[in-house]
Amino acid sequence: MQPMLNIAVRAARSAGDLILRSADNVGRLHIDQKGKNDYVSEVDRMVERDIIGIIKASFPEHGILAEESGEHLGNDYVWVIDPLDGITNFLHGFPQYAVSIALKYKGRIEVGVIYDPLRDELFTAKRGGGAMLNNRRLRVTQQTSLKSALIGTGFPFKTDKYLDAYLGMFKALTTECAGIRRAGAAALDLAYVAAGRLDGFWEIGVMEWDMAAGILLIKEAGGVVTDFSFNDNYLQSGNLITGSPKMHQLMYQLIEPHVTDNLK
Repeated sequence: MQPMLNIAVRAARSAGDLILRSADNVGRLHIDQKGKNDYVSEVDRMVERDIIGIIKASFPEHGILAEESGEHLGNDYVWVIDPLDGITNFLHGFPQYAVSIALKYKGRIEVGVIYDPLRDELFTAKRGGGAMLNNRRLRVTQQTSLKSALIGTGFPFKTDKYLDAYLGMFKALTTECAGIRRAGAAALDLAYVAAGRLDGFWEIGVMEWDMAAGILLIKEAGGVVTDFSFNDNYLQSGNLITGSPKMHQLMYQLIEPHVTDNLK
């Protein structure tokens, strides 16, 4: 998988360069609204085309699942791409966004890359090969108590369908932990769990391209990822709880009582 990881890194860095060159011209960008609180700009589309072009030049037979252009059929290898995770942050000049690229083989995530162009932080993972940040090995936090834990989350901002359930989870956790952060870029939140910057993370309705790379990072850094039913259907449901084995257990115990039938 190393050649594929190298291509993912090349594509992510190229995408990051394009994003940074566009950051000073946000006010002149054409922006479309895809849905409630869901936007796409010409930068997203340009960056996605660049990533796909780099991948296809080396692996023309591979499939693609990308946020803006959807599914491109291919063989058993599928690249899962979010060209600009945290688009609302980007459009407001809020410095928290990233490129996320993962590779699946027969449904299993094999390679993951998350690149933060503002901080030049490159998070990489290869199944069985560990997780790295700029060539430094990553491990999830060793925190064993919620009272000292910093937890990340994402609000279900595209719909109010799950708002009551989410608020129950939020209340249960916020009264027990040291703090909760919602920075608005799930890919980076997951990378931060792998790096030990966050002790845990949970969210409802995350898209596959937002989490695929981050999930591999966390697992390779020694963490645990499950859905709200303590299973591994997070890519299908979009619901996930993650952290170190101990932190995941503590979070799950507080979240599970608020999980409604439509979240299982």
